Amino acid sequence: MEARHDGIAAALRAGGGAAAQQARREDVPLLYWTAAAWGAAIAMKKDDPELLADLPIVEALMKRGLALDPEFDHGAIHEFLIAFEGSRSDAMGGSAQRARAHFEEALRLSGGMRAAPLVDLAETVSVRLQDRAEFETLLQRALAIDVDARPEWRLANLTMQRRARWLLARAELLFAG
Repeated sequence: MEARHDGIAAALRAGGGAAAQQARREDVPLLYWTAAAWGAAIAMKKDDPELLADLPIVEALMKRGLALDPEFDHGAIHEFLIAFEGSRSDAMGGSAQRARAHFEEALRLSGGMRAAPLVDLAETVSVRLQDRAEFETLLQRALAIDVDARPEWRLANLTMQRRARWLLARAELLFAG
């Protein structure tokens, strides 16, 4: 991003969303991968307040990418936003309703052939709302995806199916009563 937009890193830290507006459609892959990596770093170090303070920057980058190319990589931005919206409480700016809308778009754009939207919704929204039936249904759907149907998504689907099995094995720990 910095190579294409001189000073954007400092501008993002100084003003977040406004700086993201200088990105153009050809920048969408950079917006996505920058925000995804930054978001992963935050998720790994939730006890780091300086890093956590960067969450609005991640959101601004993804939302700019979404505005520029809502179909990017068969719904990859929507997949990210399922977890982003679904994992935060309403008080923290999250929304189960927005997560579900991104879920529907991600499924549509991938033709239902990517396991990530199913696992992401189950792990975030279903667990947060304590809807075990939905959780199990979503994860079973993820496990039913034929990983060989789209060879380019095989590794990602296998990884998400492994996570689905792991989550199903831990359901007793995730749901009350």
